[in-house]
Formats: sequence, structure tokens, C-alpha cells
Amino acid sequence: MPPEKEEKKSRMDKKHVIDKIETGSIAEELGLPPGDILISINGTVIGDVFDYRYLIHDEFLTVAVQKADGEEWELEIEKDYDEDLGIVFENGLMDEYRSCRNHCIFCFIDQMPEGLRETLYFKDDDARLSFLQGNYVTLTNLSEDDIGRIITYRLAPINISVQTTNPALRCEMLNNRFAGEALKKIDRLFEAGIAMNGQIVLCKGINDGEELDRSIRDLVNYCPYMESVSVVPVGLTKYRKGLYPLAPFSKEDAEKVLALIHGWQNVCMERHGTHFVHASDEWYLLAGRELPPGENYDGYLQLENGVGMLRLLIDEFAEALAEHAAGDAAERGRGDAAGGRRLSIATGFLAAPFLKKLADEYSNVFPGTEIVVYPIRNDFFGERITVAGLLTGRDIAAQLKGRQLGERLLLPCSVLKEGEDVFLDDMTLAELKMALQVEIDIVKSSGRDLFLSMHGR
Repeated sequence: MPPEKEEKKSRMDKKHVIDKIETGSIAEELGLPPGDILISINGTVIGDVFDYRYLIHDEFLTVAVQKADGEEWELEIEKDYDEDLGIVFENGLMDEYRSCRNHCIFCFIDQMPEGLRETLYFKDDDARLSFLQGNYVTLTNLSEDDIGRIITYRLAPINISVQTTNPALRCEMLNNRFAGEALKKIDRLFEAGIAMNGQIVLCKGINDGEELDRSIRDLVNYCPYMESVSVVPVGLTKYRKGLYPLAPFSKEDAEKVLALIHGWQNVCMERHGTHFVHASDEWYLLAGRELPPGENYDGYLQLENGVGMLRLLIDEFAEALAEHAAGDAAERGRGDAAGGRRLSIATGFLAAPFLKKLADEYSNVFPGTEIVVYPIRNDFFGERITVAGLLTGRDIAAQLKGRQLGERLLLPCSVLKEGEDVFLDDMTLAELKMALQVEIDIVKSSGRDLFLSMHGR
């Protein structure tokens, strides 16, 4: 069977089952119930989310669905160009998830212990997740059809795990003989004007120093479509037996990395009006350097990589505190009148000093409130892992047991599985509350949300 017919048959075989309908949406007005199956839009059979997202942008749609009894309906829709249909599918990609074919020397999943939930061991390398969720992909899993559809559908940004622009070194780092050749796909995206972001996971003695300098120099040539590049240190857990020998970075190493990045930022500002390459927050903490001001982050394009996350948190908190500090004296003294309040915050070692500073600033304005920040050591993954998002419920419970936690314990939302009250080790939020005998507030990621949680509103 010719390839094009095989692809069409594959698309016809997929069943895009509607899981739920958003309230007030076009789909709700049409009376589409969960369980219906989407077949096609404007005569085009839907293969995956790339097709769906592109096709629904038309203002006039003919949508074919299959009902529970097997009957097919055609629905004619007139809508605004950017208006969504309000359909949520059982499978967010509308296709099988593509697992990673690489065996990267720095892979975090390879460094996890046994016994965790199965989904934590899945290595994704799917460009559709890059478009939908901001995941970073190596391009080694990207077919010519995928590249063509990204360009045709103008899907962007595509987030790319570059690691190095040295093809031979990239093959070694990813343990994939095609990894160097995959870099040429960046050229295709650049020539088509597709927005991209790059990521470099830095490994000591491997892709740092001159290799990092080379990578940044090469990537600058993709401006303006390559909008930013982040440089993050490799995360090393205690579960590395039998894996590639990687060493942690020192304070001196961090200073060298920052000097190189800041030098390139000066060049990029002069040439392109953007800082372009950014160091994640860990480098500044390791080097003992002040975080850059907010304007240096070019709109915070790589927050999920920890680039500017602490700076944004600090600035948003300061803004919210200043707004409330402008209130009357009675409001500022409400804690004294109530006999005082005590709150506690638990977080990773990385953010703890910053949260302590913000807690002190809050108490200076509202002196009736005492806030104690508890840095939680990561015994589960090892002490080198210092971010809050990799803390487990059991580590939090063990280290806070018997502490005076006050009326509420604040935890960052990153400690929980997205959309669920479950920690990495499958301990539930309810179980932690029971263990510590305290009310727990889950704080969203912004500085304003942190302030409001402290303020009790």
C-alpha cells in the first residue's frame, strides 16, 4: 500500500472520543454530548491535535461526528476565526504519545527510584506536547510530515532541547546516531519563520566552556525566530548507579557560566535588542550573585525552566504588598487585635531564602503575623535536588512532624501532580494534613497568590 494511503487509513482508524464539553461553548449550544466521536472537519479526516487546532480556525465549519448509535451527523457552524469549539477529548493529543528514542546521559527519569506511579517513567519527545504544553523536544522523533504540518499550520512556538550545536557531541550526549542530523530541522523551522525556544542542559566538562560558547554563537544566528535560549544545570539525584558519571557544578563553575552568558547577552542586545540567552535561577544562587532585574528576562519566555521564576515571584509579591500597605492603619494592625497569627511555609532549599525574605517583609507591614519558612531537604531524590517541585509528601511530613506550624501551612502548587491532590510519592494531600494535623493551603505560582495566601484572602 502506498505511504499516503497507509497514512489516510491510519487516520480513519483513529477514534477521537469527546470526553467533556465546556460550559457556554459552541459545542454545548449544538448539543454535542460526551461519548460522541469527531470524524472530520470540512471534509478532512482528523489525525491528531495538529490537524484539529488548524482546521477549527475557519469561520465556517462542517463538522462530522458519530453518535453513540453509530449514526453520523454533519453540523454546520459559523463562528469567529479564533473561537474554540469547547470540546475536550479523552486523549489530549488525539493520537498515541511518542516516547523518547534517545538515551541521554543527563536524563532525569533514568535517575528515579523504582516503585513510583508508571506515568512518571514515561519519556515523552513529542512536538505536539511542545506546542500544547511547552514541553521541550529533541527533534529526533520529528518526521518530515510533522515538520511539514508545523510549517503549514504555523504551529508555534516549538521548544527544542538543543544541548549542543556540535553534531558529534550531540550524538554522544543523546546516545542517538541521528541526533546531530536532527539539528538541521532547526534550519527548516527558521526558514519558514516558525517561532522557537531553545534549551541547553549543561553537563560539567561535556557541553560547557568552549562548547557552550559555540552553541550560543550558532543559535544566535537563528534570531529572531529563535526567541530565547535557556541554560540550566543538569539535575543529579542519588540514584545514578550504572549511569554516565556526571559531576555537580561548583560556585566557580557557576561564575564562569554566568560570565559567558552575560557576555553574549551584551552582544545580543546590541545586535538584536534582546538578551536572548538566559541562565536559570540556580546559577545565580550557586554563584552567590544577585538575580537580574525583571526587564532582563525579555518577557519571561522560559519560566518553566526556572529562568526568572524567583525574580518574577519577588516583584509580584512586592507589588501586591505595596498595594495593601497603602491601606489604613487598622488593616495593618488587624493581626495584633486578633492576638497574633502564625503561619508556616514549606519549600525546597532553592527558594527558601527568598520566601524567608518575603515573609519578613510581610510581617514588617502586618506585624501581628509571624511566618516561619521551613526548607525541606530532599531525602527522596538526594540533597542535590533543591527545587520544590520534586519534594515528596513523606519528606515534608517527616521534617515538619512536631513543628509549631500555626494555623495554616502553605505549600507551592508545584509539589502536587497537576490537577490532583497527589505528591510524587503518591501520598495524598489529605494524608499529609492528617499526619501534620494542620490546615494546608496550596499556593498558585504567582507572587500575588503568595501574598494573598499569607493575608488569608
